Amino acid sequence: MRAEQLTGAVAHHGEGPVWWPDGSGLRWVDMIAGDVLTLGPDGVIGRDHVGDVAAVVRPRRGGGAVVAVERGFALEEPDGTRTVLEPVWTDPAVRMNEGGCDPDGRLWCGSMAYDQAPGAASMYRLDPDGSVREVFGGVTVSNGLEWSPDGSLAYYDDTATHRIDVFDYDRASGLTGRRPFVELTDSENPDGLTVDGEGGIWVALFGGGQVRRYDADGRLDEVVEVPTAQVTACTLGGPELDQLFITTSRQDMQPGDDPLAGALFRVDAGVRGLPVREFAG
Repeated sequence: MRAEQLTGAVAHHGEGPVWWPDGSGLRWVDMIAGDVLTLGPDGVIGRDHVGDVAAVVRPRRGGGAVVAVERGFALEEPDGTRTVLEPVWTDPAVRMNEGGCDPDGRLWCGSMAYDQAPGAASMYRLDPDGSVREVFGGVTVSNGLEWSPDGSLAYYDDTATHRIDVFDYDRASGLTGRRPFVELTDSENPDGLTVDGEGGIWVALFGGGQVRRYDADGRLDEVVEVPTAQVTACTLGGPELDQLFITTSRQDMQPGDDPLAGALFRVDAGVRGLPVREFAG
């Protein structure tokens, strides 16, 4: 499969695409610019600045959105007003990076050090009541996180480990029993990921110009070629949830390098995705 270019290079570091449940289109983040981008049904791209960093955006069940910002979270109301919650930490060397909502409506988001210092980051959970807890530490570059169709498993990658891991999940215990799911080579860097309705895991390979699909048993069964190397994340969307949208990055590139880097791409996935899990707060 080969992805088609959908937009120009609209993002410096595109990440975290999500299909909005009201049919208004795709949202994703230009992370280091601190912007949330929207691609509406008419093809027009909107840009909303939310802070120094915009790491994750997810819909709230009552309308609006929750956004992971540089060192914590912000809540957006349906009318667009936004409240930034108290920072989760004070160290300016560490920022939020990637995450998603669990089946019980809690937002999980992992961090990373700007210099990618080994073990300097953690995974956090924002509960609907606004409380935040650190769930585990020892993370280097916390990236893709998504749950299986039945919600009993969660797939996750810390890019520096060069593998995709799987956890068991339930509301009371959270994420437990972490174990390797897919082992990659030392030159392959797993980034954002999504899970389809059949339990397949689609993972972006940063620097590898690909999105790969692994079946629920961890077998590679599809490769999407993307015509730019820094592939960051993917999600299934569109009216039938059967279009794979892929974000890319221009990070660390010079002006004039790779004109496709930072563009949004799309491919017919041949399988349907799952509706986005919403934040319950």
